Parts: sequence; structure tokens; C-alpha cells
Amino acid sequence: MIIEKIDWIIIGLYFLVSISIGIYMSKRAGKSTGDFFLSGRKLPWYIAGTSMVATTFAADTPLAVTELVAQRGIAGNWLWWNMLFGGMLTVFFFARLWRRSNIITDAEFVDIRYSGKAAKFLRGFRAVYIGIFMNTIVMAWVNLAMVKIFQVLFPDFLFFGISGFDFLGIHFSSHLLAVAGLMGFVAIYSSLSGLWGVSITDTFQFIMAMSGSIALAIFAVNHVGGISGLKAALSENSWVFEFIPDVGNADGSVSSGGLLKMSVVAFVAYLGVQWWSSWYPGAEPGGGGYIAQRMMSAKDEKHSLLATLWFQVAHFALRPWPWILVALVTLVLYPNEADKGAAYVMVIRDLLPAGLLGLLLAAFLAAYMSTIASQTVWGTSYIINDLYKPFIKKGEDEKFYVKISRITTFLLMFFSLIVTTQFDRISDAWKFILVMSAGIGLVLLLRWFWWRVNAWSEISAMIAPYLIFPVLKYGFNLDVISTDFELSLIIIVIWSSIVWLSVTFLTKPTEEAKLIDFYTKVHPGGIGWTKISNKLPNVKSDEGFGIMFINWFLGSVLVMLSLFGFGKIIFQEYLIGTVFLIIALISGILIYYNFSKQGWGKIE
Repeated sequence: MIIEKIDWIIIGLYFLVSISIGIYMSKRAGKSTGDFFLSGRKLPWYIAGTSMVATTFAADTPLAVTELVAQRGIAGNWLWWNMLFGGMLTVFFFARLWRRSNIITDAEFVDIRYSGKAAKFLRGFRAVYIGIFMNTIVMAWVNLAMVKIFQVLFPDFLFFGISGFDFLGIHFSSHLLAVAGLMGFVAIYSSLSGLWGVSITDTFQFIMAMSGSIALAIFAVNHVGGISGLKAALSENSWVFEFIPDVGNADGSVSSGGLLKMSVVAFVAYLGVQWWSSWYPGAEPGGGGYIAQRMMSAKDEKHSLLATLWFQVAHFALRPWPWILVALVTLVLYPNEADKGAAYVMVIRDLLPAGLLGLLLAAFLAAYMSTIASQTVWGTSYIINDLYKPFIKKGEDEKFYVKISRITTFLLMFFSLIVTTQFDRISDAWKFILVMSAGIGLVLLLRWFWWRVNAWSEISAMIAPYLIFPVLKYGFNLDVISTDFELSLIIIVIWSSIVWLSVTFLTKPTEEAKLIDFYTKVHPGGIGWTKISNKLPNVKSDEGFGIMFINWFLGSVLVMLSLFGFGKIIFQEYLIGTVFLIIALISGILIYYNFSKQGWGKIE
């Protein structure tokens, strides 16, 4: 592979635009932590929603999708497709509530919802556990993807003449050092501009990343003779093209070529359990993390809802097919490649001409940098707003906290580099997050609609998986993260649910005064708040839960049939693809009709 001058020019222009946005937005972001972390709550829905999409489109995503397709065909993507159903709950039930809560981070939600010492502990604990521990794991797998990309594209790369070094028993390769350099660049523009600059840069980066992915898919498919040639080359494993997995056996089976079909247990775990039970960045039940950050930064409740709806459509229906097509091509071109994720990068290396190669490299940089920027701003908001400011250094002015936020951005990136050295496969990191958060999802949903959920409910649900994990791994010899992931997920969800429900009823409820304040501010409505709402006859509660559930169903149909419709048309099944898209369009029209009945027909 030879990188021509035109490629370097494209990459250089990308860096120039990114840093220019950061510098331009720096004055606006430096006014206060509200401006730094939430863009002054003035983002329009299309910027906020696109920023969500860009953040979830990291350098790791196409590589992990390639691993999933290599393992279980297109249907392997149900590992993350199932999250649509939880995402649609966020759209119609929670987006408005997040905007209405008027807080800076979702960890701050603890302060307005719960009372007592347990609430104070939970807020600080979430800041450390999610803002630092979980966040660095997410950043680590994104870093790992860039390391793999550099290893394939630049195998002989030396970082200023060195191949790497060891520090405290940890090996930092030259490729990881190159990623560290990228992180430094991201730290500069994200620490300068906060969420304002990150969101605007995200929009630019998303356009670049999608353009590059589509171009790569076109070149890759044409290289193997088009769609018909791809189908012919994989004819012995034609089931890899199925969108719904073969679940006619209990344990999964291996076909010729070594591809693994999905088991009944796996399908039940994905479709029936995971989407509502596990915390995952970008797909938290009820919203959370940087998704909540974008919802809270929107202009108003309408923009918050529409931003989240646009995110679901773009995330699930528009983005996957370029990645999946390239993943299928890798099964033809590199059938014996051990590192399936790296095979995606090999297609870039082996097929693209000058100019397009630079575009793809810039696209990967865009995907990587948009995610790292969002993760660091989000993680820093936890550390500053929910740990440093309330517990360590109170009473300082806003400019001081912005300065500390910028320093924290660099420290968070450094920790993520260390964690990067501990992972080998990206999809395993995905699974680790999902299985170690199994059970918390129901608490995150019910805390908005049931007064009895308290701080101890959340604390116990977060800790419970870590109590049973060693039992499953060492007592029952389950490979929790790999081959027994789905079974382990179901077991941990059952265990965690028993634990947090027991703890909830064995501990005191939140003080009534705090519940009254919360309901007066957020007024979510529903029978779970009858005890409190009966005491607040002048507070107008949300109504129309039936319409919300209908919209949730229609939204799920809209996105899922759009996904399948585009896929069927790509694979030349035009009739069924068109039918799917027509049904999806009708679903969208019905959602708009329901919005209009609620007075939402016009968005300012």
C-alpha cells in the first residue's frame, strides 16, 4: 500500500477543519460548565441527533460488525440491533423527561430523585464507576480499533524511531503511541470547545465517515463481482445472508466454513432480555450517558425527542449496510484470517486507489475522534459535576471548573491508553460491558415511573453482577464473555433483579419531600406515582401513555423495516424490500399524525 500526496492532503484538510471548529467555538464553551458540557441548552434536534450518531460510529464499530458477521452471518448483528427497542422507549417515554429535569449529567439525576447518604454515595459512585471505569473501557476498545487499523495499514511504523517501550509491566507499541498522539489532538479541540465544538465537529465527521464507508462498500462488492458474485462466492454458507437467525437448535451449530449459527438461548437473550436489562453506552435503558447529555442540551423537549428519534433511524437503519457488505466481502477475500476485525482494514489496504484511500483514512480518523471527543467530554462532566465539584472542591467560580475540566480531559485519555493494552477483541469488550451491567436496566427505567425505587436499588443493581460473575466463571466454568455470554447474561439478569428488588423493599424509601420536589419538576405521570401525584392536584402530569406505546411500536417498525427493506433491495430482492419500506413509511406517517394530535406538528 502506498499513500500518495493527494491522500495526505485530504487527511491534512480534515485535521485543519477539526481544529478550526474547536478554536472557533472555544469562547462560547468557556463561559460556564453549562456551556462547556451542554452547549447552553441550545442545540437543534438535527445537530444533537447527528452528534449522537457520530459518537456511536467509532473506529471500532465496522471492525466489531465484521467480527460478528464472521461469527454468525448478518444475523450476528442482533447483538446490537436488539437495542433499538430500548432506544425507542427513550424516544417516546424519556427524552422529554431528561430535558425537563434541567440537570447537567445523568449522574446528577440521583441528586434530584433520591435522598439521604445513600443518594450522595450513589452520585459519587456513578461518577467513578461510569465516568471513569466504564468510560475508560469504552475508550479502550475504540483505541484498540485504531491500533488494529494502524497495524494493518502501517505494519513497519516506528514512533519517532522507536518500536515501543514497557512501562510498569505494560507494553506500549509504536501503533498505540500513534493513537496516543491522535488522542492528544482530540484532547486539544474537545477541551477548548466543550460540547459546542464536539457536536459541530461530530456532524462534519459523521458525513465524512459515512461517505468513506459507502465508497469502500462499493469498491469491495464490485471487486468480487457485485452482489451476485458475492452470493455465489458464499453459496455454501448462504444462510449468512439471512436477517433473522436460524434458531432451530438449542446450542448453535457450526456450518461448513466454521461460521456459527445462533442458538435459541442467544436469540432469547438478544430479543427478550438484553435491550431492557443491560447498560451500554449509547443504548442505556431510558437514556443516559452522552445520549442524555445531548437530550439535555437540546433547545426544548420537542427538539430532545426528535434528536433521539433521528438518532435511532440513522444508527440502525442507515449506517449498518456499508459495514455489513464489506464484512461479507472479507469472508470471500480472507477466509482464513484469524483476526476478523482486521480483515475490514485489509480491504481498505488492498482495494482502494489514491484519493479514496486518503478519504477512508480520514473517515476512520473522523469516526475515532468523534467518539473519543464525546466520551471524554461526557466522562469529564461526571468527574467534575458529580465528584469534584460537590465532594472535593466546592464553591469555586465557573471558569475554575472549566479549567479543571480541560485538565481532566487529558487525564481520562491517559487512563484509557493503559486499559487499551488489556483487550484483544473488540466484540469481547462489548460483551464485557453488557454482561457486567446486566440487571441495572430495569432500575433505570422504573426510577422515572415508580416512586418506591430508591438509591439502594441502583447501588445493589450495579454491584450484583460482580458478586455472581466469579461464581459463574470459576464455580460453573462458564466462559462468560465468549461462548457462554448469552446464558450468562440471562442468569445475571435474573440474579440482579432478585437482588435489587429485595434491597428496595428492605430499605427505606426516598423521603417524601424529595419525591414531591421531583414530581413537581419532572411530572412523569403514571400509576407508579399515584401516591405522590394525589398530593399534587395542581401539577399537570404527562398523559397519553397509550399513544406513547403505540408510537414506540410504530417507531420500532419504522426503523427495523427500513433496515430490512434497504437490505433486501441491496441483495436484489426488490419486491419484499419495497413492501418493507412502504410499511416503514406508513409507520412514520402515523407517528407524525399522533404528534400533530398532541400539538407537535410544528417544530420551532
